[in-house]
Amino acid sequence: CKILRCNSEYVAATLNLRGSNRNAAYCNALRSYSHCTRKTARTCRGDLAYHSAVHGIEDLMIQNNCSKEGPTSPPRPRPPAPNHQGFESLDICNYEKSFLYKHGQPPSYQHCAAFGDPHIRTFHDDFHTCRVEGSWPLLDNDYLFVQATSSPVAKGSNATVTSKLTIIFKNMKECIDQKVYQAEIDNLPAAFEDGSVNGGERPGGSSLAIRERSPGRHVEIHAEYIGTTIAVRQAGRQLSFSIRAAEEVAQAFTEEQDLQLCVGGCPRSQRISRSECCRAREAAETARALCKEMLPVEDVYFQSCVFDVVTSGDANFTMAAHGALEDARVFLPNAEKLHIFQ
Repeated sequence: CKILRCNSEYVAATLNLRGSNRNAAYCNALRSYSHCTRKTARTCRGDLAYHSAVHGIEDLMIQNNCSKEGPTSPPRPRPPAPNHQGFESLDICNYEKSFLYKHGQPPSYQHCAAFGDPHIRTFHDDFHTCRVEGSWPLLDNDYLFVQATSSPVAKGSNATVTSKLTIIFKNMKECIDQKVYQAEIDNLPAAFEDGSVNGGERPGGSSLAIRERSPGRHVEIHAEYIGTTIAVRQAGRQLSFSIRAAEEVAQAFTEEQDLQLCVGGCPRSQRISRSECCRAREAAETARALCKEMLPVEDVYFQSCVFDVVTSGDANFTMAAHGALEDARVFLPNAEKLHIFQ
């Protein structure tokens, strides 16, 4: 994928535009840039920098009233001095910076979480409690694959909890080698499977990094190159997963990748009513009192907490809902959507 060459040629062509014909010369440069991206389209398929450039060109051509057909810029030698404002020096492994540069505004973000029974909060703020057993994909797109493995919370119980999480950060040529992170109950490592704590030896390797927030309890993975942060926690005998992902990244999937719990929630056949748990009045009242201490607002996080404490008999499950709410507080782009009431 030769998108970097297209970027630097565009920067070189627009460096010193002045005078009355500046707009015409700028349109010529944009048409050349567009032509260059078309030539490299096949080899750049799925490349985030390439797709951002294509959208950026379209927007700039509209803003400057440039026609798609017309003369293009003659090839220019690249300037000897580095241009610190241009694409050339732009850190393509910093998603937020490059998006801001190309679009003139910061990217939009989405949040998803899976915790407790598991309860799923989707990117679209739907909220389901699921009986999914076995392995299910939370995410499956061009940049990330996340799979949760669930097992029954207790023998003979309908309710399940996440006992294993597998997160694959797919290879991105300029930035990172493919990295796999795996967590299981009582084994929340602060490193990828290969023992590394970043994206590898590539120039942008530091744009993927693991940080241990609380040993054995809370790990955060920062994937700066795709504008994404992931939190993995253990509370009681369950694992929870939270993500804040750039909207463009969350939506980068095909029709074949349609089963993603973060996108569509759990299938109808796998959904459980949270009121099912609480017919035993005494157990429910005890659980409500425990959950109220951690979660004063009686929203879906509170309801999930009551459900989990009653079905598992384990008071530690209050921490699962509390941790998920704390992650949502940090990750949600719109604080007004923090609490969901059903």
